[in-house]
Amino acid sequence: MDSHEEIYLDHAGTAPLDPRVLAAMQPYLTTEFGNPGSFHTTGRKAKEAVDDARDLIAKILHCKAEEIVFTAGGTEANNLAILGITRAYRGKWQMANSTSSGYDLITDTVEHHSVLHPIEHLVKKEGATATFIGVDRFGLVDPQKVFDAITEQTVLISVMYANNEIGTIEPVAEIAKKIQEWKAAHGRQPNELPYFHVDACQAAGALSLDVKAIGCDLMSMNAAKVYGPKGVGFLYIRSGIRPEPIMFGGSGQEWGLRPGTENVPAIVGLAAALKIAEDEKEKENARLITLRDKLIAGILKIPKTRLNGHPTQRLPNNANISILDIEGEAMILYLDEAMIRASTGSACTSSSLDPSHVIIATGLPYEAAHGSLRCTLGRGTRECDVDRLLEVLPPIVEILRKLSPVKLNMKHYV
Repeated sequence: MDSHEEIYLDHAGTAPLDPRVLAAMQPYLTTEFGNPGSFHTTGRKAKEAVDDARDLIAKILHCKAEEIVFTAGGTEANNLAILGITRAYRGKWQMANSTSSGYDLITDTVEHHSVLHPIEHLVKKEGATATFIGVDRFGLVDPQKVFDAITEQTVLISVMYANNEIGTIEPVAEIAKKIQEWKAAHGRQPNELPYFHVDACQAAGALSLDVKAIGCDLMSMNAAKVYGPKGVGFLYIRSGIRPEPIMFGGSGQEWGLRPGTENVPAIVGLAAALKIAEDEKEKENARLITLRDKLIAGILKIPKTRLNGHPTQRLPNNANISILDIEGEAMILYLDEAMIRASTGSACTSSSLDPSHVIIATGLPYEAAHGSLRCTLGRGTRECDVDRLLEVLPPIVEILRKLSPVKLNMKHYV
C-alpha cells in the first residue's frame, strides 16, 4: 500500500456520500426541481418523493409516516425535541398541581452538546431545573438512577442511544421500561409525561431503530453518519405528542413544526442512505467489529494506554483510547501528516482545546483525557488501513512523549 494514500478513520464525524445515494438524489438536484408545496405537476412530483422517503423511514422505525418530521440535521432534531417539548408541556404541572411552580428535565453527563446546550439554555433563561445523571467508568447510564431522578415535575428525559465519542451503547430500552414503571407507580398512563427522547445519530446504521422495541417517545437521527448528505435529519415524534415549533415563518410544512421549503434531494438521500445501511447492517457490523478489535488490541500494546468506553457494549466501528503523557492535538497533526485522518473526539468541539467532557465524565482526569485518540471505521476501511495506523502510531507516541513534561503513573488510570 502506498504510504501516502489517505486513510479516513473519522466516520463518527461524517461519512462520505455513498454513490448509490447520490444517484437517488440526482434527479431532484436537476430535472425534478419542484417545490413540494406547489399544486402543479412539477410540485406534486417533489411532494411524492418526500412522501415516499417518509414512508420508507417510517417502515425502518416501525412507526407511522406522520410521526416523522424532517429537519436540517441531528442538532436541529435534538433542539426541536428538547426546546419544543419542554415549552409545550412545562405549564402542565402548574395547572394540575398548584403547589408546583417549576418543571424538570433529566439527562446524563455524556450527551452530545446539541442536547446539553438546549437544556442549559432552558435552565438559565426559561426557569427549568435539570438533573444530570453521572455515568460509570464505561460511560453507561444506570436505568435505576433515571427512575430515582424522576419527579412529579419531570417533563422530558433525554439519553443518547450510542455515544459519539467513546462508542458506548446505552441501555435505552431498559431506561424506557424504568420510565414506564415510574408512570405506573404514580398513576399515569403510558402515553403521559414524562416523555423519553433518544438521540440515535451515532446508532443509525449499526443498531435497531425500532422505536416500539426501544420504547421512546422521540428519536433524532441525521443522514451524514450513514453515508447520506449533510444538512438533513429527522425527529420521530410519537402520535399524540405536540412540541412547540422552534422556528416560524413557513406555511404548514412538516405538520407546522418545521417551516421552509423541504430540501427534497437531501430528504431523498436520507431515506436512501438509511435503507442501504439497514440492508447491509448485519454483514457490515461483523466486518467492522473484526477490524475494530484488531485496532484496539494493537494500540493497547503501546505502554500506558487505556480503552475508553465499554469493552464490548460499544459501536462496531468505534475505538477510543487514551494515550498517556502526550497531547492529543499534536498526535492528530502527526497522523494527518502521515495521511491518516482521525480525531480526539467530537468534530463539533474541534475548535476547543479542552479535553472531552465525555471522557472526563467517566472519571479520567484532564491529563489522561487530553491524550485520547478516536478512530471510527467505515465501509471503505480495510485491514491494511488498520495495519498502517498500527505501524505509524507507536513512533509518533514515542516522539511526543520525549517532548512532554507530563509523566503520569499508569496504575491510577487502569
